[in-house]
Amino acid sequence: MDDFAFLRRSLLKGIGSLAALTAFTEGAGMHMVRADVQSEDASKNVLNVRDFGAKGDGKSDDTEAFQKAIDAAHAMGGNIVFVPRGDYLIAGTLEVRENVVLEGVFRGPTMQSHLKGSTLLAVAGKGQIDGTPFITLRQNGTLHGITIFYPEQVQQDPPHPYPWTIRGIGDNCTLVDVLLVNPYQGIDFGTFPAGRHFIRNVGMQALYRGLYIDQCYDIGRVENLHIWPFWEVWQTPLKHFIEREGIAFIIGRTDWEYMSNCFCIGYKIGFHFIRTKAGSANVLLTQCGSDVGPLAVRVEHVMEHAGISFVNGQFMAGIEIEETNPGPVKFTACGFWGVDTTESHVVLKGKGHTFFNGCHFNGWDRKKTGAPCIDAQRGGITVIGCDFMDRGKTHIRLGSGIDCAIVTGNRFRGQEGIVNEAGDKAQIGMNVVTP
Repeated sequence: MDDFAFLRRSLLKGIGSLAALTAFTEGAGMHMVRADVQSEDASKNVLNVRDFGAKGDGKSDDTEAFQKAIDAAHAMGGNIVFVPRGDYLIAGTLEVRENVVLEGVFRGPTMQSHLKGSTLLAVAGKGQIDGTPFITLRQNGTLHGITIFYPEQVQQDPPHPYPWTIRGIGDNCTLVDVLLVNPYQGIDFGTFPAGRHFIRNVGMQALYRGLYIDQCYDIGRVENLHIWPFWEVWQTPLKHFIEREGIAFIIGRTDWEYMSNCFCIGYKIGFHFIRTKAGSANVLLTQCGSDVGPLAVRVEHVMEHAGISFVNGQFMAGIEIEETNPGPVKFTACGFWGVDTTESHVVLKGKGHTFFNGCHFNGWDRKKTGAPCIDAQRGGITVIGCDFMDRGKTHIRLGSGIDCAIVTGNRFRGQEGIVNEAGDKAQIGMNVVTP
């Protein structure tokens, strides 16, 4: 304790701070290493794809050079394979083996970075939707600071099918600071078990499928995943294909998945929760949203004892809970806006319980058919502290198939537009009507 007290006093006085720290660590049998020396030593050990024959000229096939560098890093017990500035034509596919990092120059999320920085040009698998992925990540494999571009893809309806761009096989696969410019199918962390996967600062304009998660038996994490149109900005027939066929997030069996700051725009379905042979989802989603699409969230099945929870989400528009869903679905402090085709914001058909707490709704019943904002047909529903902002419309319909309903503490504009067909299975009260 005397050594620690001495160190603290020395640092607070600002006298000989580094000397005091050095004396303390040496006295404790430790040795300090300067950060610049440490960095210099580490950089000497990094492998470079250029040293294995990669050209990066956009014309020469660099597949073999990349794989040789990756294999060499794997043989060392794990290492970084650096990809300097260049446009690297990869005519085949790559396998990032266990404990290997394939690393480019980027250190943050990018856009329009194809043919800039460290760009891989993917051409294999055209027309083969179930073919070998462009990059396969093995356990502890990492892709960092890389842009992937399909130069032969077309902005047509339909575009060329391709296999998944990235597939994880094994636990602790990582994607950081990666841009997928125009993948037909983006990231597959579901065909094979891929527990504790980590995705951060990834962007893409996925044409058919964005992110697929399944068979995750230990907590996966997805942060700052942005799926939006930047390669084709709704100016070509490709837009119609994405609106008709595209799904941004497909989530099957995953245990305690954490998702934050995940966004998509312009897809047929934003977030799609499904049941697979492995099971269904338990997911916590914070500050996630789906914009300008006919269906923001579709729930076919979530875990009966755990379910999913959106907090601080934004949706434009549409939530569907299907008949097959047995589990809880929660929306807290979320906003709902309509698009031109919006009828009901929420349609509940499943037997699970759905919660809306502190949410606001506007822009439903665009076709003026009398559609309610929330059409609760079956299961249970709780609506507390919400604001229904449209006047002269039906706010909530409680169907005869409802097991229980709690509607309290809400604000309705113009009138309390509640249609109760559930009878005494519904508790409705302490709501406020304002002009």
